[in-house]
Amino acid sequence: MQISAAQVKELRERTGAGMMECKKALVEAGGDIDAAVEAMRKSGQAKADKKAGRVAAEGLIGTAIAPGAAAMVEVNCETDFVAKENEFRDFVSAVAECVLQSRPADVQALAALDMGAGSIDERRRELIAKIGENMAIRRFEVVEAPADGVVGRYVHGGRIGVLVALASGSASVAKDVAMHIAACRPICVSEEQIPAAELERERAIFTAQAAQSGKPAELVEKMVSGRLRKYVNEVTLLGQPFVKDTDRSVQQYLKGESACVAGFSRLEVGEGIEKKTENFAEEVRSQVKRAGAGD
Repeated sequence: MQISAAQVKELRERTGAGMMECKKALVEAGGDIDAAVEAMRKSGQAKADKKAGRVAAEGLIGTAIAPGAAAMVEVNCETDFVAKENEFRDFVSAVAECVLQSRPADVQALAALDMGAGSIDERRRELIAKIGENMAIRRFEVVEAPADGVVGRYVHGGRIGVLVALASGSASVAKDVAMHIAACRPICVSEEQIPAAELERERAIFTAQAAQSGKPAELVEKMVSGRLRKYVNEVTLLGQPFVKDTDRSVQQYLKGESACVAGFSRLEVGEGIEKKTENFAEEVRSQVKRAGAGD
């Protein structure tokens, strides 16, 4: 089966494994990158899937907040230089405010909203013509607090944005939790929110890893349970050590503050977008030739 250089590159980025190991895994998985990642994790060749942490585009996260609600938007551009321009930053802030006020159904509906001097998309096109770089509104999120709750936000360097809704607690607690989420990237609030299929996938991987130890089945089961518990604590907000006081979990911190998290959203500029790398295909061909010469 023909495996492309781009497939090998993506698998290397997601697993940290060597090029030839990645190519072999892709061949065995029939070109299915997700299946190759899972097989490599089971065999111990990849410790974790790094896909979620891959940042490969420029742009800015903009936010807007009002009592009980907040909005966040990601707008991409081609270079970091443009992302720092005041005109671009003003546009991103205005788009976030439009999201908060109008609650559009999707990016297409957002682009059609009026900004006072034309639509958002018309303004975007004007900026493209003026600055000379392509720009795109990629995605947005809106977070609302329950009745009597509060909303907090935190933006780190313009590239990571977090919105947090508390059912109870203060604005300062909401900001602290938002800062924690920005740093530690949980995938959900609690274990109950982890999809069952995701837990089963991790259990299968841990079971395959533990089985290689050659230990009795009952001990293998204990090993799997322990690793699964560690995984849950690593990916859930409540289970993680609180970034400002690692001797306590976030759950313990919230309890001490009489606070309860209702939900959150986290966006990172360029997350999951792959930036073009020059001459990678040539690098692959060169290494393959060298490997073949050594056979």
